[in-house]
Amino acid sequence: MGALVGLLLGAGVILIFLGLTTKRSAINIRADSHFFARLAQQSGIPRLTGISLFGICVASSVIAAVLAILVTAVPMVALIAAIASGWMPILLIRRRGRLHHKAVRKAWPDVVDSLLSAVRAGLSLPEAVCELGSKGPVALRMQFADFAADYRASGSFVESLNGLGEQLADPVADRVIAALRIAREVGGNDLGSVLRTLSLLLREDARVRGEIEARQSWTINAARLAVAAPWITLALLSTRPEAIRAYNSASGAVVLIAATALTFVAYRSMMFVSRLPVEPRLVKT
Repeated sequence: MGALVGLLLGAGVILIFLGLTTKRSAINIRADSHFFARLAQQSGIPRLTGISLFGICVASSVIAAVLAILVTAVPMVALIAAIASGWMPILLIRRRGRLHHKAVRKAWPDVVDSLLSAVRAGLSLPEAVCELGSKGPVALRMQFADFAADYRASGSFVESLNGLGEQLADPVADRVIAALRIAREVGGNDLGSVLRTLSLLLREDARVRGEIEARQSWTINAARLAVAAPWITLALLSTRPEAIRAYNSASGAVVLIAATALTFVAYRSMMFVSRLPVEPRLVKT
């Protein structure tokens, strides 16, 4: 009970100290240069900010530390649990971002097909793009709705396309927007053939990536299970009095620290090896 009270008191003091010493200017850092703000922006959660994400990480870390100290009574295990749980919201946000990116990548061929159908039906190119805000794929409907609002306000199709590209920040979006911009500037006589070719290329790319990811998934899941299994065993062993005495010693703390470092290196190496190459974005000239 004394350890629990001390841990909660220390966490409270740290939070109060951060609240009193954090300057307002530090909160207003640009989103593209702030780690938590950038993650919050990529998550797709409407009201999530960098500060709230940081608070979630701190709260998760404190709760995990309290639970670990109550179950195991080993301070080193509680510290490791606090670090792992504090990092868990970041991993979940990154996973959500990857899933959103996959959904967007799969939606682009449908976007191109919708544009092609609208152009064939007699709509102008700006009208066809604006129509995607209400009838396009769900994963991209909000971005195209913002494009439609910006185009109606400014009347500049090219500038609205540039804003759409900055909002999406996606290599596939750059290719589609470049095709639309060229068609708008030099004429759209070949727009139909360009869109058909682009749709075929995007579908083939999505198919190949899907096959590679399906083959990699079982290896990645097995590696994650191999990383988690020793720590599940540790949690079970820490409920026994003799294990608690062993891990509370100096040699036990060294073993836990070494195991944590090896686990981190192994997991990061696994993720690096299994990572697919990222297509570079088009550079504006």
